[in-house]
Amino acid sequence: MVPRSDPRSDVALLAAHAEGQSHAFDELVRRHSEKLWAVAVRTLRDRDEAADALQDAFVSAFRSAGGYRGDASVSTWLHRITVNACLDRMRRRRTRPVDPLGDHDAPTHRDPIAEHLTRLGVEEALMMLPTAQRLAVVLVDMQGFGVHEAAAVLGTRTGTVESRCARGRRRLAMLLGHLRPEGAEGNPEASTDVERDVGPPGTDGEEKR
Repeated sequence: MVPRSDPRSDVALLAAHAEGQSHAFDELVRRHSEKLWAVAVRTLRDRDEAADALQDAFVSAFRSAGGYRGDASVSTWLHRITVNACLDRMRRRRTRPVDPLGDHDAPTHRDPIAEHLTRLGVEEALMMLPTAQRLAVVLVDMQGFGVHEAAAVLGTRTGTVESRCARGRRRLAMLLGHLRPEGAEGNPEASTDVERDVGPPGTDGEEKR
C-alpha cells in the first residue's frame, strides 16, 4: 500500500519520478500545490485561468523532470514553471477581461492569512500593481521567499526584485491609505510615481523611475 505521505525529499521524489516510479510526482503535487495555487490566482486574478495555468505548470514539470539540474530547489523550480505558465496565459488572453479577486472569488485552498488579507482589502489592492511588482511582492512578502530565491524564480537580478518589492509596497501603502491610523501622512511623491509593467521572467526589465 502506498503511504499517504512520502518521507523522501523533493529532489529524491523528482529523481524517482524521472526514473518512472509511480506516485512520486503525486507527492510533489500534494506538497506544493497550495502555494503554487496562491501564486497563480494572485497573478492571474481569475480562478479558472489560475487553475488552467497550474495544470499547465504541473504537466510541464511532469514532462521535464529529467531536465532538472539541481541548481535551484525543487520548490523554486516549480514556482518558476508556474510563473511562466501564468505569464503565457496573460500574453495569450490579454484582451480577455478579468474581474479582481474578491471574497466571492477566493481560492479553493483557503488559509487564514489569505482570508484576513482579503478582508482588509489587500488582495484587491494587490491586483492593481503591475504584474512584475505583484509577482515580487507575492513571492517575497506572501510566500516567504528570500530575495535571492525570488530572483531565481523570476529569472532576474536580486536588485531588480528588491526594487520591485519596494515599489510594490509603496503602491500598496498608497492604495491602502484608508487603513492607516488617523493622522498618518502618506508619501506626497508616491502619487506621481507612474510605472510601466515589465516583461516575463528572464527579460530583466526595470520599471521606469
